[in-house]
Amino acid sequence: MTVMAPAPIDQQEDEEMLVPQSDLTDNHQPMEVVAQPEAANTVENQPVEDPPSSRFTWRIENFSRLNAKKHYSEVFVVGGYKWRILLFPKGNNVDHLSMYLDVADSASLPYGWSRYAQFSLAVVNQIHNKYSIRKDTQHQFNARESDWGFTSFMPLGELYDPCRGYLVNDTLIVEAEVVVRRIVDYWTYDSKKETGYVGLKNQGATCYMNSLLQTLYHIPYFRKAVYHMPTTENDMPSGSIPLALQSLFYKLQYSDSSVATKELTKSFGWDTHDSFMQHDVQELNRVLCEKLEDKMKGTVVEGTIQQLFEGHHMNYIECINVDYKSTRKESFYDLQLDVKGCHDVYASFDKYVEVERLEGDNKYHAEQYGLQDAKKGVLFIDFPPVLQLQLKRFEYDFMRDTMVKINDRYEFPLQLDLDRDGGKYLSPDADRRVRNLYTLHSVLVHSGGVHGGHYYAFIRPTLSDQWYKFDDERVTKEDMKRALEEQYGGEEELPQTNPGFNNTPFKFTKYSNAYMLVYIRESDKDKIICNVDEKDIAEHLRERLKKEQEEKEHKKKEKAEAHLYTIIKVARDDDLAGQIGKDIYFDLVDHDKVRSFRIQKQITFNVFKEEIAKEFGIPVQFQRFWLWAKRQNHTYRPNRPLTPLEETQSVGTLREVSNKVHNAELRLFLEVELGLDLRPIAPPDKTKEDILLFFKHYNPEKEELRFVGRLFVKSTGKPIEILSKLNKMAGYAPDEEINLYEEIKFEPSVMCEPIDKKITFRASQLEDGDIVCFQKSLPVESTEQFRYPDVPSFLEYVHNRQIVHFRSLEKPKEDDFCLEMSRLYTYDDVVERVAQKLGLNDPSKIRLTSHNCYSQQPKPQPIKYRGVDHLSDMLVHYNQTSDILYYEVLDIPLPELQGLKTLKVAFHHATKDEVVIHTIRLPKQSTVGDVINDLKTKVELSHPDAELRLLEVFYHKIYKIFPPSEKIENINDQYWTLRAEEIPEEEKNLGPNDRLIHVYHFTKETAQNQMQILNFGEPFFLVIHEGETLAEIKVRIQKKLQVPDEDFAKWKFAFLSLGRPEYLQDSDIVSSRFQRRDVYGAWEQYLGLEHSDNAPKRAYAANQDVT
Repeated sequence: MTVMAPAPIDQQEDEEMLVPQSDLTDNHQPMEVVAQPEAANTVENQPVEDPPSSRFTWRIENFSRLNAKKHYSEVFVVGGYKWRILLFPKGNNVDHLSMYLDVADSASLPYGWSRYAQFSLAVVNQIHNKYSIRKDTQHQFNARESDWGFTSFMPLGELYDPCRGYLVNDTLIVEAEVVVRRIVDYWTYDSKKETGYVGLKNQGATCYMNSLLQTLYHIPYFRKAVYHMPTTENDMPSGSIPLALQSLFYKLQYSDSSVATKELTKSFGWDTHDSFMQHDVQELNRVLCEKLEDKMKGTVVEGTIQQLFEGHHMNYIECINVDYKSTRKESFYDLQLDVKGCHDVYASFDKYVEVERLEGDNKYHAEQYGLQDAKKGVLFIDFPPVLQLQLKRFEYDFMRDTMVKINDRYEFPLQLDLDRDGGKYLSPDADRRVRNLYTLHSVLVHSGGVHGGHYYAFIRPTLSDQWYKFDDERVTKEDMKRALEEQYGGEEELPQTNPGFNNTPFKFTKYSNAYMLVYIRESDKDKIICNVDEKDIAEHLRERLKKEQEEKEHKKKEKAEAHLYTIIKVARDDDLAGQIGKDIYFDLVDHDKVRSFRIQKQITFNVFKEEIAKEFGIPVQFQRFWLWAKRQNHTYRPNRPLTPLEETQSVGTLREVSNKVHNAELRLFLEVELGLDLRPIAPPDKTKEDILLFFKHYNPEKEELRFVGRLFVKSTGKPIEILSKLNKMAGYAPDEEINLYEEIKFEPSVMCEPIDKKITFRASQLEDGDIVCFQKSLPVESTEQFRYPDVPSFLEYVHNRQIVHFRSLEKPKEDDFCLEMSRLYTYDDVVERVAQKLGLNDPSKIRLTSHNCYSQQPKPQPIKYRGVDHLSDMLVHYNQTSDILYYEVLDIPLPELQGLKTLKVAFHHATKDEVVIHTIRLPKQSTVGDVINDLKTKVELSHPDAELRLLEVFYHKIYKIFPPSEKIENINDQYWTLRAEEIPEEEKNLGPNDRLIHVYHFTKETAQNQMQILNFGEPFFLVIHEGETLAEIKVRIQKKLQVPDEDFAKWKFAFLSLGRPEYLQDSDIVSSRFQRRDVYGAWEQYLGLEHSDNAPKRAYAANQDVT
């Protein structure tokens, strides 16, 4: 499944959403062109063997001076199609660089065009190519989505930081690699018809689940066991994993179209996108298997999971010089195999059982023998009938502090022999009579990068030569080459064919590769690939699923026959009384909550009235129906009664008369008059003079609005004539003084005006369907005691009221408190209410941050002081409205803070081993010199004339010494550590041949047969003199760092350039290694001190001294 689907354009920085680019203002629409004959060329829709591909490099000079919101590359051609890169230098409404692949000529392509491409976009790191950022995906481009890519490609902070190496001499280098694939028509393809199998629906963000489920389903023994798990008709699939899986498997076996997985994800609690992001396929497999194993206990299928998937290995440690061996047996359901540094599965198994020597500092403590040289390793006691191999395609890169995907070539055989080389993988206890020869059953593939991509599986359900590709809803027949060799990964050399571009061949990284393999043991395959039919499925399950299928068919039929029917919605007085003041306040009724009838269009309305008589017990002659009408001011009111002639027409004709704009509904109001005995009577005759009015009563004391009835009045009559009737409706004395208002409209704002009781209804412009609200007249002095003393103020309140959930910015997941507010509140009103709630005297110390509806997180930037007019502006996020705001309490008023820049600076004392963090606030236009002067007033200097400097430290390397004149506004202390220190005297008096070099601590780590340098500790500068030997420099370093002789003797010293160590001898002249002049990226050349990182993590003293 594809994690990245079309998505809203605003994403938080940590999201890797792939989206079609659409910025809100000038979204260009493709022209509609008459289809040319070649547009639907059938060749376009046939799979081809060698897809056209190309790489395009785009150098953008003066990048930081680009002012346009969007920037397009020149056009390049791949697969006969024109493409270009679309870039948002300052982000597409996010604080990340946004980058997309765009169909350059989309506006002039024939109607209905589409094309499919796999592509990667990259920003090249011009210092270290390995730190280039590359992201990849695939997409079917069409008129609606003519561009596709990454809204949050990389943080702008990293991009524009000159030390990072992405922007060098204000030039950015962008690369695109594009492979155009031709596809069969997606919409008309029938998987069941073509292959006999159906797919699983892509329900968004379920990642690897669909391919895993298809793999498990196609292990028939497993499917049979799932069917035999005891479930009952009272279980709910969403609350029972066995039933949800039985239901899913049954549908995969007998359905004709793709199957949904929602019930299953709900049943094991992974029903959010986050669940899949936070786990991997191995964890999902284990969760499913463990839960099934647990549910199988005490049933006929107990132990099935172990029988199928459980193997055992033996961990051992064996001493070399004494007779001592320690062993531990462990079980496994799958094996994790290294990909990095291994060319195939056998190499991974070799590595798995590789013997490790425990010697030197790493000796083994054998019980009675003390520390001993020993061998440590793993051997297999037995392998399971179904062997699941997880390939470690995703790994943590310590140097970059991020997850990376390993796209290296990695081969796997069709037949896997784990008895090879005399059974070298087997322990002495293994049963050698079992033949561990396996045949490949399925290949699970990930296409894309570490932040997302697409998952699918190649499976051969019966272990024949025919492979099938299960790609979400779609199942296709595939050959063995596609299932095996094309999933090895690695690089492919592709010839460059486009004139005008760099025509040398280039290697194209294959981003689609296997990440999980399933093998079945040859000797067990007849048992595992068994027959599963109806009799394996419980009766209640068959019944349930049959009923589901019938309901589905019924809905389908209803949908297909919808054009033959009309939906009639009938509102009555009871509906108005039940809804007004509870569900709604404005207008009269919510039509979705009234009784609805599905009536054949050709039936006459008089016949429908008979159905109403049965339903509501109102004889036909006492029914009068009114049509509703939408007025120009967007209110919806009963407009006129149906005529006797109209009642003889068909309901289909009536709907067309009543409703030229709306959907297939006929909406009616049923007027029923009641006699004194409360039985229905005939409705009164209605002339043009009669107006039907609806009445709502308002009680300011209870803040309650309710529907009290309706009346016919004469247009020449006056409100004063009906006051006693209204008082009776409200339960008041007949002569109670009341005020009347007309509810005119409520969108976009409320309009509710007083009605003059002494002029005629016609003069007040009242007509059929109008709403009159009334209340007791209040003496002027008592209006103060009510929040909303009259109808207009109450309706205004209801229209704008908003419950806001406030959360502390420090705990953004938890509601702290809720306040009822008005959307019309100003910025000051909102912070005042929050301050009041928190018991804070100064509301200007409250800082608010809006909510991002898509990421469900606070937005990265807080709301500026009085930066928005109303609460409604704080809650809106593009086209969505939220009800969440985050707050924080500042130590100084926000207007003051906004004029200041806050920096956290770590001050390193010259003689004491101590570091104190100072929070420094200065006006934004201040310089680094101002920061240093401010620090001098706070810190303890070694002598009064000591000079300070400010450094930028990142991952234990010094990247920059800030010039005192540099403005602090652009300094980023979020990712980097700012370090202040005294400038040593020796550095102030550098001789002409002296050099100032970087000195860093490091340790080496070997991961996947590759040596990695890990820096740690505090980096520092050191002056070295012409001709000075390492031995002389070591003396100064030991003195500076105060390292005891015993420890210092173990340290090694190396010259490192670009991460490669060259070890030095005591007699080596160190200055000769370092270049004479400073080079850009000087931090990559340094004197390295290699020793173990056993220093306790320094507890920084946090000095909250604030200027």
